[in-house]
Amino acid sequence: MQIQINTTNDIDGSAALISHAEDQVRQRLSRYQSRLTRIEMHLSDENGARDTAGDKRCVLEARPTGLAPVTVTDHGDTLESAMGGALKKMGSHLDSVFGKLDAR
Repeated sequence: MQIQINTTNDIDGSAALISHAEDQVRQRLSRYQSRLTRIEMHLSDENGARDTAGDKRCVLEARPTGLAPVTVTDHGDTLESAMGGALKKMGSHLDSVFGKLDAR
């Protein structure tokens, strides 16, 4: 499973942030590792320099082997909360997708 982290110009895409984001993806989605070819995470600050509630956004796109890509989005006050929310949503969605496939 390849992991790709993308940030907008408003987000400091430091090595520490990239490493932390990759670790979170591996930790939370490791049970799907053999069924996914790639996970892309897009981090952005929708309001730039202004500090408003819920302006951090995390979009996750998972590419299951042989299936259409799956995308979820979450917003939070911090990048950490946006990442956590998106990873939770993705885990639930992948449970549903793979559960239906396994039931066949």
